[in-house]
Amino acid sequence: MKVTKLALISLMAVVFSANLMAATSVSSADGLSKIGSVSASDMTTLEQLEYELAKKADQAGARYYQIISAGGDNKLHGVAVIYQ
Repeated sequence: MKVTKLALISLMAVVFSANLMAATSVSSADGLSKIGSVSASDMTTLEQLEYELAKKADQAGARYYQIISAGGDNKLHGVAVIYQ
């Protein structure tokens, strides 16, 4: 009985965690449907910038995103196209 409950809880955790994953970065958008763009600014590292763009893409309902620009000196800014 305990093994069955544990297996069920583990399965539910996998299913729900998959739904919480952010949009995926792609290098090529062949075959994807563009749904818009997102931008982020005032980040101090490229990792922060990419994380923020991925988070915004996910919030916009995108499954994929492609960063098309990133730049700045002390504060970074960037733009990503989002796809379904």
